[in-house]
Amino acid sequence: MLAGDVGRAGDDAAVIDGLVVTTDMLHERTDFPRGTTRYTAGWRTIGASLSDVAAMGGAATAAVAAYGAPTFDDEEIAAFVDGASDVCELTGAEYVGGDLDSHDEFTVAGAVVGRADDPVYRSGASPGETVYVTGTLGRTGAAVREFDRGHVDRGNDLFQFEPRVAAGRQLAPVATAMMDSSDGLARSLHQLAAASDCGFEIGWDRLPVDPSVDAVAADAVERRELSTYFGEDFELVFTAEPAAVDEVRGAVDVSLTEIGTVTDAGVVADGDPLPDQGYTH
Repeated sequence: MLAGDVGRAGDDAAVIDGLVVTTDMLHERTDFPRGTTRYTAGWRTIGASLSDVAAMGGAATAAVAAYGAPTFDDEEIAAFVDGASDVCELTGAEYVGGDLDSHDEFTVAGAVVGRADDPVYRSGASPGETVYVTGTLGRTGAAVREFDRGHVDRGNDLFQFEPRVAAGRQLAPVATAMMDSSDGLARSLHQLAAASDCGFEIGWDRLPVDPSVDAVAADAVERRELSTYFGEDFELVFTAEPAAVDEVRGAVDVSLTEIGTVTDAGVVADGDPLPDQGYTH
């Protein structure tokens, strides 16, 4: 999320007097592989912004989207709205409308508003805490591989991720720093480290790699690429005291995995520097 006010930039969304505001733009060439349905595009467009609200520990309220394309097809537009509406319903938000405009490439921009009276920022991590991720990593990378192989049904299924809005709200009271993993786990850790003036030490064997990755990865190198650097997974990466997480773990509706610890400086995996590599917008 890019904020116009430099003082509010740097987190997944802007929070102004408890109001959470975020927007994301997606393009056919960079975000929607061949075979992506308009339903999936609608889901993913709004899902990306819902994930930003989740990363702030907020509750999502409403969403809108701007839809640009070279031509307009009523069935495609209806499918896009259905996808946007369904992902909103999954998170307790409401899709309330948008805008249409001609464009030489299918391009969409989604925006979500919500509430976070006690938001979680990226800047609160402290050495000695533990770093966690929700869910599993690599689902989007695996989806792109499936699209490349012509397995469009499987690709669309994997692309329809669940934004962690409920988990974000449940974790907000205990998380000291949080963001989503849309740029990939490695880059997210570097961004959290920069915001909190700290470091991280993680273990490769601790990472919760999605089973879909093992179905497409040719070797261990590709497995690591898809799960750690590819990005666009929209899981939550957060820091907290383990005892505090244990108190809320039973109420959180998704798995929480400890992947490492917060240190004074540097971002390393099994003792080696972890490259600041990930999705580039």
